[in-house]
Amino acid sequence: MQYVRNIIFALLLVVPFSVAKAAEKDIVDTAVGAGSFNTLVAAVQAAGLVDTLKGDGPFTVFAPTDEAFAKLPAGTVENLLKPENKDQLVAVLTYHVVPGKVMSGDIAGKTMDVTTVQGGDIAVDATDGVKINEATVVTADVEASNGVIHVIDTVILPAS
Repeated sequence: MQYVRNIIFALLLVVPFSVAKAAEKDIVDTAVGAGSFNTLVAAVQAAGLVDTLKGDGPFTVFAPTDEAFAKLPAGTVENLLKPENKDQLVAVLTYHVVPGKVMSGDIAGKTMDVTTVQGGDIAVDATDGVKINEATVVTADVEASNGVIHVIDTVILPAS
């Protein structure tokens, strides 16, 4: 019986520590650790935005999955990753970032236009799930030490 109590006590000590450790990762490390943002991470590296997204923030990032990037027309990602298209890549990526930490509960039931770091506005509709322009938030409120990630199923593109 004492053995069982020791195991339960050990679990009580370990579980909160593990949860706390997860929130200690910044946005970039959280995305890398998730394993479903390889294209996004490669794009952030090519754009030179790693240090920014590892900074103090806070940031709200609408993070497209690898599958979201795969929905773009053939060659789009490869073209954006070329050094000569860095400015365009930065514009696309910063269009997915909003200053501050916005949790889903902060916007539930609301619609609004929000200005991104890129300078353009995105349409947020949280009246029935959450839509960001034409993208759907598939996982909300992935907390990081310097903000929050909301996983989206479509890459959103700024107006040309």
